[in-house]
Amino acid sequence: MVANGPPSAPSDARIAVVLSAGASERFHREPKALLPVGRETAVARIVRIGLESGCDRAIVVVGPHLREVADALEGSGALVVENPDWPRGRTGSVQRGLRAAGPGATVLLWPVDHPFVAPRTVERLFEAASGDPLALWLIPSYEGRGGHPVVLRGTALSAIAELGSDAPLRQLLPGLGPQVVRVAVRDPGVLDNVDTPERYREALDAWAWRGDDP
Repeated sequence: MVANGPPSAPSDARIAVVLSAGASERFHREPKALLPVGRETAVARIVRIGLESGCDRAIVVVGPHLREVADALEGSGALVVENPDWPRGRTGSVQRGLRAAGPGATVLLWPVDHPFVAPRTVERLFEAASGDPLALWLIPSYEGRGGHPVVLRGTALSAIAELGSDAPLRQLLPGLGPQVVRVAVRDPGVLDNVDTPERYREALDAWAWRGDDP
């Protein structure tokens, strides 16, 4: 379903916000969201895992590939939100998704170019959030390196809303101090950034070998 305006959400909701608004120029403008991951597309897998792992709703922010992604998500239960200003920066797409999620929600922010994350990782992030009410920004960490998706809530979300559309989210981390929590996971998929066709093929092979939710 394509949204015409921001939907409302309960203040205690868990919302998956999937970022899929890029032009996929390194993939010859074929949407990365539609890359095959097992029997699904990348975006369909992310939406499914988000909903199966405790999210009440999934919102997918889309740019130039609105129609293709919306068609691929038909029947998935995801809400597709267009960001016509996607060229101005990724943070602008994050902000669109957060507005659609509504105030007070806990947000699972998941870029579509990280489609090889295991379901257990998402569950682990939510478990860590439930066990640490002061944490505002939870980052999965594999072998000491932070990855995606992340869980955001509270004043972290309001701080993101104040950024410029091209400002990196990471500039907020120092100001949050101990409220930024790294959650150790046994999932190399959190580091697999599918930013080129070569990286996609390598990550796909590694994921298939691991047997994570094939």
